[in-house]
Amino acid sequence: MSETNDVPRRAFLATGAALAAGGSVLGAAAAIPATPNGFKKAVKWYMVGPTGGSVLGKFKLLKELGFDGVELDSPGGPPAKEVLNARDKTGLLVPGLVDSVHWNDHLAHPDPRARARGVRALETALREAKLYGATTVLLVPAVVNKQVSYADAYARSQAEIKKVLPLARDLNVKIAIENVWNNFLLSPLEMARYVDEFASPQVGVHFDVGNIVVYGWPEHWIKALGKRILKLDVKEFSRARADKEGRWKGFDAPLLKGDCDWPAVMKALREIKYVGWGAAEIAAGNKAYLTQVAKDMDRIFSS
Repeated sequence: MSETNDVPRRAFLATGAALAAGGSVLGAAAAIPATPNGFKKAVKWYMVGPTGGSVLGKFKLLKELGFDGVELDSPGGPPAKEVLNARDKTGLLVPGLVDSVHWNDHLAHPDPRARARGVRALETALREAKLYGATTVLLVPAVVNKQVSYADAYARSQAEIKKVLPLARDLNVKIAIENVWNNFLLSPLEMARYVDEFASPQVGVHFDVGNIVVYGWPEHWIKALGKRILKLDVKEFSRARADKEGRWKGFDAPLLKGDCDWPAVMKALREIKYVGWGAAEIAAGNKAYLTQVAKDMDRIFSS
């Protein structure tokens, strides 16, 4: 989900001597075990915050900490020239982009001008994804509210996405629909139907594990969505915290400290034969914090 709350900072285990000594990127990366079981771990770009300084500095830091990639926003991400330079110098990949306007200019907006802006933004993200070697663009397709009915959200968003499918096909970049708190696609069976109705391999699902916990069980959704899942977002949710402190506070639970049943999630992923990218979508933090995030993600993928 695009909006996230801060989570408590956590103590972290000391990194290896190569990191402590400020060793080279390649040397530090070699000292850290690979992400388990064939998975690849990433973070969202905002999570690095000011840590690492320049674009190249941030890429170097993430590589040193054992991350395999970083997901950027588009339009409006860091300069393309700097991203390409940082990617090529560090080997840190850009597996996917996140549409940066899909909440405001969503594809079911009652104003056709807003929908047109949303289409243009999605086209920009697809082109930038191709430039960076990314394979997906994460999209929130619609928002259901007082002004937008469920039926209108369904029909309008599908119609707008269909306009972009020829470009996505030409670029060989997929549109990955995310499950979020947008009052839309509220069951895995409906989400599967929504995706299947495009009848296109260019549309799939970016499955957010934590977003489901407030009203369901991620492992059930994974089994229902199956091969439609293209990428994962990794975050926690605590039902107890949400009940006591407010719904959004549920996301304050650190990884492995909430109600996501990670062994069940991983079992479901194995059943559908998903092995691929998982991107943390939690609070931003410093090097110590990101070090712990990498360790927690490895524990999750080892479940």
